[in-house]
Amino acid sequence: MNDDDAIALLESMLAIPSVSGDEARLAAFLVQEMGRRGFAAHVDGAGNAVGEIGAGPAAVVLLGHLDTVPGAIPVRREAGRLYGRGAVDAKGPLAAFIAAGARLHAARRLPGRVIVIGCVEEEVPSSRGAQYVLSRYRPAACIVGEPSGVDGITLGYKGVLRATLRLEQAAQHSAHAGPTVAARACAVWQQIADAAARFNAARPRAFDQLLPALLRIHSGSDGRRDWAELQINLRLPPDLPPDAAGSWLHDPAPDGTLTVQGATPAWAGARTTPLHRALAQAIRAQGGTPRYLLKTGTADLNVVAPAWGCPALAYGPGEAALDHTPDEHIRLADYRRGIATLERALTAYLNEPR
Repeated sequence: MNDDDAIALLESMLAIPSVSGDEARLAAFLVQEMGRRGFAAHVDGAGNAVGEIGAGPAAVVLLGHLDTVPGAIPVRREAGRLYGRGAVDAKGPLAAFIAAGARLHAARRLPGRVIVIGCVEEEVPSSRGAQYVLSRYRPAACIVGEPSGVDGITLGYKGVLRATLRLEQAAQHSAHAGPTVAARACAVWQQIADAAARFNAARPRAFDQLLPALLRIHSGSDGRRDWAELQINLRLPPDLPPDAAGSWLHDPAPDGTLTVQGATPAWAGARTTPLHRALAQAIRAQGGTPRYLLKTGTADLNVVAPAWGCPALAYGPGEAALDHTPDEHIRLADYRRGIATLERALTAYLNEPR
């Protein structure tokens, strides 16, 4: 699988829309593409695209995701860049996984077993694809495909709590003296923001901070009851689990109703495992200097790493700052280098005595 073929694979992936919940067409395409490159490939019960290649008792799982956020971007090549929704998050890293495994297999340089999984619904609270595979695999190591840059190694991600806080009160005329429910909701949000600022006061590192985001606020009335809802994301540090975060979020409005749409704890792993060493050496071999990252977002690494208990990290070509933006693109030089880095890292890790 040469560079042109690898780029053509990614370009074809970008041309297939795969917003969360609508990944079936891309999954079928990847099963076909992996199959003709030597993988034993299938679509599993959750709709994930799965391809296995190589042999041996120990397997490395390369776990990416098929879905993207909404917002189509015309697929095009321009000035050494490939544009399209998912180029960075995260079809680029997933295509790099497939290309690296296929190249090692074709060159008879694959010293063990590699399982590539393209998961569904990573971009929504369910993480349905990752949840499905937890009990079905027990890998020796796992690399999650997320943009870290070609020299970056992501050690961990913050947790997240996605929730709606609803306030209600008896309907009233806006001319009356009492605060409207919308005004109460605004005041509650300000209390949440102020409390987060106090929580973070002695925490200079963003990974250790509590980061609230107000996604939406709206209100209404049925003539008997007025109501207002705040849709909130809390990015959680490692020492604040989702249950505790839910209680914290409820404190400013004890008479409100808190509904949790999704909750994932933070996770971070050590940088001293054989997998991390192999990837760091591969980055150096490509002329780079490894950078170790702790991300303020959340990924499927948070789901699979604690369940599998194996060395795990996230890696992938692409600039994370372009995630979810209308300018999403990947530098083709970075994509090619990411594939070469993965080839070398997989070879080194799978050749290491167990």
